[in-house]
Amino acid sequence: MTNQFRSMSCWAVLGWLLAMCIPVTAFAWGAQGHHIIANLAQAQLSAKARIELDRLLALEPGETLESVSTWADEHRNPSSAAWHYINFPRDSCIYNVQRDCPTGQCVVEAIGKQMDMLASTAPDEKRLVALKYLVHLVGDVHQPLHAGYLDDKGGNTYQLQAFMRGSNLHALWDTGLIRNLNEEAAPMTARLLSSALPAQSRDLSAAHAAEESCRIVSTSGFYPKRKVGLDYVERFAPTMERRLAMAGARLAGMLNRVFR
Repeated sequence: MTNQFRSMSCWAVLGWLLAMCIPVTAFAWGAQGHHIIANLAQAQLSAKARIELDRLLALEPGETLESVSTWADEHRNPSSAAWHYINFPRDSCIYNVQRDCPTGQCVVEAIGKQMDMLASTAPDEKRLVALKYLVHLVGDVHQPLHAGYLDDKGGNTYQLQAFMRGSNLHALWDTGLIRNLNEEAAPMTARLLSSALPAQSRDLSAAHAAEESCRIVSTSGFYPKRKVGLDYVERFAPTMERRLAMAGARLAGMLNRVFR
C-alpha cells in the first residue's frame, strides 16, 4: 500500500468516486497518466535524443513531450482508432501477429511503424506526427485493458458499482486508480523516477509490453465483483504505478535508440 493511499483524505475518496462516474471510451490513462509517462521519458533521455526531440517539437512552438502525449486521442479518427489497443483471446497472452493483428491495425504494429517513421529520412513534419503517436501509443500498450479482450471491449462493457455509482472497469483503470492517489503529476513523476524497476523494464518490445498487459488482465481478481471496494484499489494501485514507470522508461529507451 502506498503512503498516498494510507493518507488518503475524504477529498481523495470523493475525487475517486467522481472519476468512477465519468463515462469514457477507450482512452488510456487519461491526460494525467500520459503526461506522467511523457515526463518520465523526458527525464531519461540521452543528450542526443533530447536535442533532436527539441528540434522536432520546435516545429510547433510551445509544444513539449508532455503536451503532445494526448495528441493521438485528441485527433483520433476511424483510420487510426485501432492503433490504440490490441485484443487477445482469453486463453492466450502470447502475441501472434496473424491471429491478433492480421491487418497491422493494432497498437503493437502501430508502435513499430511510428518508430520506423521517426528513424527515417522523411520530412520533419511527418516525423513529428510519428513522435506524437509514439509517445501516446507506448502509454496505451502499458494500460492493461488496452491489451484485453474483444468480448468486453477492453473492460468498457464490464459494468461496476463503486460507492453506489455506476462505471466500468476501463474507466477505473483509465482515471480512477490515478485520481485516487490525490497526487499532482510532478511529484508523482519524481516519485516514480526513484522507484526500482525490474530488469525487463528496459525491454523495448511493444509485443512484450502487450503480453504483460494481457497477463495482468488475466490475473485472478483483476475483474472485480460488481461492487468495487477500496480493497481492489489497494491491491492494484501498485500495479498501475509500475505500468506508468515502465512505460516512461521504455519510451525513453525507444527514443534513445532512434537518436543514438
